[in-house]
Amino acid sequence: MAINLVKGQKIDLRKKTGESLLNFCVGANWGAIESSGFLGFGKNHKEVDLDLSAIMVGASGLVDHIYSPLYRPDLLAQFGLAPGKLVASGGALRHSGDDRAGDVGGDDGLDNEVITVDLSAVSSSVTQIFFFLNNCGQEDFSQIPYAKIRMFEGTPTHVRDVFASYNVSAESKYSGRRALILGKLYRSGAGEWKFAAIGDPTPDVFVGQTIVRIMQNYINS
Repeated sequence: MAINLVKGQKIDLRKKTGESLLNFCVGANWGAIESSGFLGFGKNHKEVDLDLSAIMVGASGLVDHIYSPLYRPDLLAQFGLAPGKLVASGGALRHSGDDRAGDVGGDDGLDNEVITVDLSAVSSSVTQIFFFLNNCGQEDFSQIPYAKIRMFEGTPTHVRDVFASYNVSAESKYSGRRALILGKLYRSGAGEWKFAAIGDPTPDVFVGQTIVRIMQNYINS
């Protein structure tokens, strides 16, 4: 059975066999917005373009990142950030690519965007890896039917075994919030990797704002 996480929960990355979980996927899933059609007949679907991103952090600050290459480099530079890319140094993190719609007509069982993680390839200078979502549209998270994150063994197109999942339902507290800090991987005092569910919505309208917020407020939490 997969672990159903709640906000603030921390878990060890160990399988039932006791082996460390080193190679896995972190997937984000969300739904398109549905509304009734003309005179109540049928349904209309509004596509939702969320971006799953990650940053790798160490004692010296920001070490590496993966976020959409479609973000304007001049805007990223205003936050002291490098252009976007889909593969981190050494291949420790790999992004599946941009999904600009979300699930139309219900959850299809697959994640819209997936980051493949190889913890054995993470630099020893990295102590934390944060995962977060940014909305490229005008909607806020109170309007989006659901947003989920899960950790699983497999590939972006084939889920073999779900290790843990964290479901974030649309709630009134998400009104006006356009970004969501999902969770983080972090090294424990013994050097082993753990995961913490964060689930904090923010009003950030650009990925640079979210990264600055994480660096200022979440590194020591």
